Amino acid sequence: MDLSELDGIVQGRGSDPFDIMEVLQDIQAAYHYLPEEALCRVSETMGVPLIEVFRLANFYKAFSLKPRGRHLITVCMGTACHVRNSPRFLDEVRRRLRVEPGGTTQDGEFTLETVNCLGACALAPVVIMDGKYYEHMTPAKLGSLLGAVRAQEGRHLVHA
Repeated sequence: MDLSELDGIVQGRGSDPFDIMEVLQDIQAAYHYLPEEALCRVSETMGVPLIEVFRLANFYKAFSLKPRGRHLITVCMGTACHVRNSPRFLDEVRRRLRVEPGGTTQDGEFTLETVNCLGACALAPVVIMDGKYYEHMTPAKLGSLLGAVRAQEGRHLVHA
């Protein structure tokens, strides 16, 4: 791990322990997860006990301690989404990307997660892709969405 890049992130926010959340967010954005080396460096640089850094990294769902793909897909499995076929939709996502919830595709492009509720029940079933909500999802809409992401990156379409 390039510690000079990491030090640049920390210095960009300051070394005050109150800035730790912003530092962790910046590291997450840069690496798509929080590497253990980075957490140790943050602890040393900011004077925050390592156990506290790990506590924050584990507590907030926005942080991941294992590598994530460049694109994060979150499928809602709440009651409203469930009755509107989110389990079937999740199966379609798993089939197309060949990944299980909590996992990342072999090419490192997509990470698939599920949540119990997104609080957007009127839009069910709902999917979040890279922070953007997609409502009333269907397998056809999924294909279009994944195809558009792949096309932006100049890659082949996801398995149909």
